[in-house]
Amino acid sequence: MPTFADARALAELALAEHLPNRWRHVQSVAREARRIVDIDGVDRDSLIQSAVLHDIGYSPVVARVGFHPLDGARFLGARGYGSEVVGLVAHHSAATIEAELRAVDGLAAFEDEQSPTRDALWYCDAVTGPTGERLSPDERWAEIRRRYGPDHVVTRFLDLAEPSLRAAVDRTVSRMRAAGIAQSM
Repeated sequence: MPTFADARALAELALAEHLPNRWRHVQSVAREARRIVDIDGVDRDSLIQSAVLHDIGYSPVVARVGFHPLDGARFLGARGYGSEVVGLVAHHSAATIEAELRAVDGLAAFEDEQSPTRDALWYCDAVTGPTGERLSPDERWAEIRRRYGPDHVVTRFLDLAEPSLRAAVDRTVSRMRAAGIAQSM
């Protein structure tokens, strides 16, 4: 079973040279994941591994179908990552909704566990900007909408996914409070 060090090395190899901003983003998402791993119900190893690997499918050495959650999940599954990590990557940040908009099939092959671990990953992604800066979820979603523009599929996805994303963030914040973990914003 791969360790966090293995996951980090793989993500660095796939992203650092090709997509340095994406590499900064995933490092920051992973730092936030490590900070909040003591939330009740969170699988520590799965959260921190999926955090550093969640965007590996963007890498040109990984991408096959051009939908990063699916490409990343397939790549990781072929490399022996556990089904929980692979499923978290496949379904991170409401990917199923975007897959439907893009008419991409394949995510159903991976479990969407709908757990505190999944919510925590979505939270970590929602509070991390494109180059690793810490943002509120509202700032992050506004940044995405500005970057892609009003007519882009990513903006349409975000319009549809925001209630689900916000619910996961809210559940995570509530769990963080219960665990005595402060929000980083």
